[in-house]
Amino acid sequence: MTIAGFVKTTLLDYPGRLACTVFTQGCNLRCPFCQNGSLVLPEYFETPLDTEEILAHIKKRSSVLEGVCITGGEPTLMPDLKDFIKKIKELDLLVKLDTNGTNPEAVSELINEKLIDHVAMDIKASPEDYAKVCGLPQIAFDKISASVELLRSSGIAHEFRTTLVKGLHSKASVKALAEWLAGPDAYFLQSYREEDGVIEKLKGKELELESFSKDELNELLNIVREYLPAAELRGVD
Repeated sequence: MTIAGFVKTTLLDYPGRLACTVFTQGCNLRCPFCQNGSLVLPEYFETPLDTEEILAHIKKRSSVLEGVCITGGEPTLMPDLKDFIKKIKELDLLVKLDTNGTNPEAVSELINEKLIDHVAMDIKASPEDYAKVCGLPQIAFDKISASVELLRSSGIAHEFRTTLVKGLHSKASVKALAEWLAGPDAYFLQSYREEDGVIEKLKGKELELESFSKDELNELLNIVREYLPAAELRGVD
């Protein structure tokens, strides 16, 4: 595992659980609004943490912790992800996986082997805008769609979530996203926040991205709830 960050205790990353969070290094997307640019852009990579030391700490705290959240970056790029999770499951801890949904085969394997208990999948945009919002010239959208259907049929706890960015999302595109994703699943709208680690900022580009106001977010939430009735705002003051 190439681990670039470790949060020893969190009540936020694994909803309803006292957990720790492992951040993997590397991602196959280049979303300009990503706040973890140093985990995505190779020129900003730092020396990875020692995997065995991370596991030793988790073991030491296993009587207190309820779970481990594995995020990134994109964790499914790690060839030894399954082996890492097996060591966590040996400690009788729950595992939550955060993923961008580009590798449904890896997620399916983890589900089939009962190695993960909760999945949070980022939904970037409507199908028509997906590649643009991901910062790529094109994307294999069939993989994204397959991951959505996989989670819906898996029987394990899951949620979908979208970070809304003025300049990349609009009322029309959010409605198109909701129409595509329509269903009873847990779904969260999150607001973009400008921070030093944002990819576009690290690249030295003049930011053309903005946050929606709370009123605007509530308006978008009302649009989404026509198709995703369980939708909520998350992390909005």
